[in-house]
Amino acid sequence: MSKSLFRKKSITTILKDAQDGLSDDAHGGGLHKVLKVKDLTAMGIAAVIGAGIFSTIGEASFHGGPGVSLLFVITAITCGFSALCYAEFASRVPVSGSAYTYSYVTFGELAAWVIGWALILEYAIGNIAVAISWSGYFNNLLAGVGKAFGMNLSLPVWLTSNYDSATPEIYAAAPHIGGLPVILNLPAFIIVILVTYLAYVGIRESKKSANFMVGLKIAVILFVIIVGSFYVHPDNWSPFMPNGFSGVLKGVSAVFFAYIGFDAISTTAEECADPQRDLPKGMIYSLIICTILYILIAFVLTGMVSYSQLKVEDPLAFVFNAVNLHKISFLISVSAVVATTSVLLVFQIGQPRIWMSMSRDGLLPKKFSKIHPKFKTPSFATIITGVIVGVPALFLNLTVVTDLTSIGTLFAFILVCGGVLLLPPQEKNDGSKRFRLPYINGQYIIPAIVLIFIFIFRKELPGRFSFEGGWDVWKHNIPFFFFAIAAVIFVVLSFVKKLSAIPVLGLLSCFYLMTEIGFRNWVVFTIWLIIGLTIYFGYSYRKSKLNQDIPKHTF
Repeated sequence: MSKSLFRKKSITTILKDAQDGLSDDAHGGGLHKVLKVKDLTAMGIAAVIGAGIFSTIGEASFHGGPGVSLLFVITAITCGFSALCYAEFASRVPVSGSAYTYSYVTFGELAAWVIGWALILEYAIGNIAVAISWSGYFNNLLAGVGKAFGMNLSLPVWLTSNYDSATPEIYAAAPHIGGLPVILNLPAFIIVILVTYLAYVGIRESKKSANFMVGLKIAVILFVIIVGSFYVHPDNWSPFMPNGFSGVLKGVSAVFFAYIGFDAISTTAEECADPQRDLPKGMIYSLIICTILYILIAFVLTGMVSYSQLKVEDPLAFVFNAVNLHKISFLISVSAVVATTSVLLVFQIGQPRIWMSMSRDGLLPKKFSKIHPKFKTPSFATIITGVIVGVPALFLNLTVVTDLTSIGTLFAFILVCGGVLLLPPQEKNDGSKRFRLPYINGQYIIPAIVLIFIFIFRKELPGRFSFEGGWDVWKHNIPFFFFAIAAVIFVVLSFVKKLSAIPVLGLLSCFYLMTEIGFRNWVVFTIWLIIGLTIYFGYSYRKSKLNQDIPKHTF
């Protein structure tokens, strides 16, 4: 059985299965190949410029001060390494499925299932968080419009809250059914349903909507940066890192949550006109554009007011209200609604396509790979995605989901970077124009960078290896122990086998960012993986299409 757990699909087989699945009349025919570089770049920006730039950047700035701009650079570099590895896979395996499909090629079926299950967590939980954020922005917008016209347009508080965060006043105001108060986040549910419908009716409509929303929010963000720069006080940038580098790193989850969307582009591979050329460009272009905007916004925010005032839910609106530019604050509320809507759209497009790929391989029921005969979308998977995101968004609290999304994404990035190391080298002169990950010999680069890392954190490292303080203290160091072991292993392998530096740096940097995420989230993530493995061994292992190729004596 051990060998069958790591059975792999060749690139040729995956491409053939995708073609067979799309041409099967029972599945409704193929997907529309309509996406080009411009569309992919817009989808990447749509996924990345969202709740992060309008809300979580405030919390990160509060802890890191103006130095949070460095965290955006660090995170962008980390994502950049991963993006290059995604691009390498996308050029070789231009089918839907993202990291799930890539892991099937390199690590085998068990790892593919694990990463597919982790991606379900990433997309579903991430979109629940974005839907809840959207509801908050929408409610603020309604209140602002009502105030401008002397009206009360705000929804009742019991329709915009949840049981976990509801105050006694909300409980008292809510209607009761059989003694149970009715408290739910109705706007979050409605926007999920509307976006799911848009994803259901076709990629063309989704593409047009995403392009429009991206154009609008970039224009607003540039306007905010330009106007805000006139109200910057350089004195607010000192001290640059008021809580040291550790304070900057406290914002890892919040900042990384802002970047997780770029990998959703790879799920649209089968709807690209030329995926081997356009997917890599779309990923890299969107990452560069978003990083520049995030850094500029961070400098404007921390320059307009003191970092100590930025622990608010709507930092951009807050800083402009602080300098009495209330009309711009209203404009920001409008842009925030548009921005988070575009994030929802891209994630609702990505999730069903991962399920579609898993269904084709037999790991999920065949229904998940059904393509709508008219709209050419994975219809059933799209509806299920809407349900599992929309219903929890009615009741959940935002604080329970953000970190969980980041840890699932980083895990996916690690497997993609590691998978690149297992790919056979490409022919240099095969005549194709597809993307090729540049080979940089990591024999001396990786050991040197690890030594630099040790030097920079020389004062903090003893505490990371300390067992003092009991379980409640040192349990948070457990992830770092595993990171240290991985770093030593890859230093040795890089020196001996001359591994490519880019995927190794991507793997190690993502692993390090995972160590900065709270231990509670590791526990929840582990429970999620155990549930996934239970499903795999109870259903997917037996139903897998590769199972028919395994001799009976291996079971």
